[in-house]
Amino acid sequence: MRVCAVVPVYNEEETIHRVLTELLAAGFHVVVADDCSQDKTADIARRLPVHYLRHWINLGQGAALRSGTQLAERLGYEIIMHFDADGQHRTIDAKLVVRKLIEENLEVVIGSRFLQTKSELPLKKKIVLWLAGIFTRKILKLNFSDPQSGLRAFRTDVLDKLMWENDDFSHCTEILEQISANRLKCKEIGIKVEYSNYSGSKKVKPQIRMGWRLLLNKLLK
Repeated sequence: MRVCAVVPVYNEEETIHRVLTELLAAGFHVVVADDCSQDKTADIARRLPVHYLRHWINLGQGAALRSGTQLAERLGYEIIMHFDADGQHRTIDAKLVVRKLIEENLEVVIGSRFLQTKSELPLKKKIVLWLAGIFTRKILKLNFSDPQSGLRAFRTDVLDKLMWENDDFSHCTEILEQISANRLKCKEIGIKVEYSNYSGSKKVKPQIRMGWRLLLNKLLK
């Protein structure tokens, strides 16, 4: 089956070359969805054999993933795999989620940092993910172990049931809600996330703001 890795990027010049070359070496076709980077990310990505698209204004990671996913679908790929650009994900785990999707005839597979393997998480990240887990299970009533996972694979024929609208990091929660509401055949599998000082410091403040907004929206409904 034709598989494409969609990589959302925003100012990732420090890690993007290694991430993309490792994906290409692992045999993945790649779509890079650039959310209006202001550093050298675009120059680096364009020198590699990937499909590249760019937002001309910064919209958010959810929007970049949506644009990249739509392009991958138009290009005829049958399976799409989302993969972060900050170096935290391993290509061995990317292969694992895709293989599990195919072998078990699933519709969605999500990589979880909290199953089987243990990832060394920075303290701030641990707190954010702990709070996200409580919110997801207790308030949204969604039974997922890693509600903010950025590594997932799915078949393009379920995109009509999975296309998220949120442009920011809350797209992760929206995807889980759609998986549950549409009763998609989904499984979480254990992965290992490798945080550096760079990747461990990213996304924490935006995720905290997103969490407060989701909570307020839920309470005001």
